[in-house]
Amino acid sequence: MRQADRGAEMVEFALLLPVLMALVLGIIEFGFALFAQASLAGAAREAAREMAIHNDAAQARTAAVNAAAPAVTLPAGEVGITADCPSAAGQVVVAIDHPYVGLTGWLPAGIVLHGRGVMRCGG
Repeated sequence: MRQADRGAEMVEFALLLPVLMALVLGIIEFGFALFAQASLAGAAREAAREMAIHNDAAQARTAAVNAAAPAVTLPAGEVGITADCPSAAGQVVVAIDHPYVGLTGWLPAGIVLHGRGVMRCGG
């Protein structure tokens, strides 16, 4: 190793470290967003199932809040139920729109995650 090259590795590492950290944090943020999206979809499905079987909107909203609990703090007011059983269409549609709160704050504000569940009345 030549004397003039001493420290070149540290300079290269210092230049690449921010790029690598941004890449790793971006992967983590994107993964968490996908996890939250999947949790909302599952919560909407559980609420639709509860509504289709028991036809109780309060119980369906509680089921959605409980199903989303590990990943998302979901207020019951964000769970929208569009039909009661038995309805003319014969199905219940549950829609959840929830603002995404990221881990790192790198994503812009105003991102809304959507979950939708549809189930035929009677299960």
